[in-house]
Amino acid sequence: MLYNKFIKFSQIGVEYIFRHYERTKNIMKLGIVGLPNVGKSTLFNAITQAGAESANYPFCTIDPNVGIAPVPDKRLDVLAEMYHPKKYTPAVIEFVDIAGLVKGASKGEGLGNKFLSHIREVDAVVHVVRCFDDDDIIHVNGVVNPADDVATINLELIYSDIEIVERRIDRAKKILKGDKSVQKEIDLLEKVLEVLNNGKKANTIDYTPEELEILRDVPLLSAKPVIYVANVNEDSVGSDLSDNKYYMALKAIADEERSGIIHICAGLEAEISELEGEEKKAFLAELGIEQSGLDNLVSACYDLLGLISFLTAGPEEVRAWTITRGTKAPQAAGKIHTDFERGFIRAEVISFDDLVACGSTAAAKEKGLMRSEGKEYVMQDGDVVLFRFNV
Repeated sequence: MLYNKFIKFSQIGVEYIFRHYERTKNIMKLGIVGLPNVGKSTLFNAITQAGAESANYPFCTIDPNVGIAPVPDKRLDVLAEMYHPKKYTPAVIEFVDIAGLVKGASKGEGLGNKFLSHIREVDAVVHVVRCFDDDDIIHVNGVVNPADDVATINLELIYSDIEIVERRIDRAKKILKGDKSVQKEIDLLEKVLEVLNNGKKANTIDYTPEELEILRDVPLLSAKPVIYVANVNEDSVGSDLSDNKYYMALKAIADEERSGIIHICAGLEAEISELEGEEKKAFLAELGIEQSGLDNLVSACYDLLGLISFLTAGPEEVRAWTITRGTKAPQAAGKIHTDFERGFIRAEVISFDDLVACGSTAAAKEKGLMRSEGKEYVMQDGDVVLFRFNV
């Protein structure tokens, strides 16, 4: 996808997502976080068009707002033109607008404990950081400084993780006398604790597969994958940001953390989200961009989570189904219905490009481009599939 070259995940972040997704089979949740008044709710409104209250003062969002955003996929549009289906169903990601955090959140400042618990429930973090000057918009710290803003949020996550790890170590040591096998857990947790105490996040550590399994059920906030969203002013949209000192400072942080980063203008995106069809295309062309920053953000988040889509197409419905990269055919079939996985026989697969080139499934079959794949087939992004099963 478009943002693959920008997104470099930490090892634990990716593993955390894969394991969580396989356990829950649910829609991925991304938490939008940041200091108060940086444009989080404006961004959330634009993504989901859910109308969360957004005002020029801290804590205007107290309970998290939840919305679903479609994953942009032009392949579905092409399939819809081919099949003229009754239903058109894109893949989706769930976004949670989490109220602004402040210094001292881990100690309960600014309703911080409640907000940190909301972060704990999401799979990855979209961290919005203000990267523009405007005297009319209040900054909670009185001055725009991306490095300080990021440090404030990260330290609260780290402080919360320190408490969790210390409790887990104490509990493990009590068990140690009767079960020597927990020594490995203690050693690992003490290694993590040392990193946290040095002001570094848990996702900066390179873990072995065995260590990742030990940490599987340890709810570390600083282990979650992150995309930084630089909220810039309208003049910066479509331009070279090398002269934006705030953006460059944030990019340096993202590069050091191996996190993702994109830039958007939240206020402008709110306007774009109200447009449709040709009107939207014309407005984007006027700005000198091909697609909205929000479409870029959703696609980047999809990549961040290590997800791909396989497609089903016919006169009833064209649909994108979300799976983790590396999923085999029977498990992909189970995304449609558990009976498909339980009674899996084979998957009839054609690549999207081959299908479009042929013009129809029948033509693709005649040319021998429709493949019959078994239980060990690893699904590829853009596979157009018909599953055969018997129960």
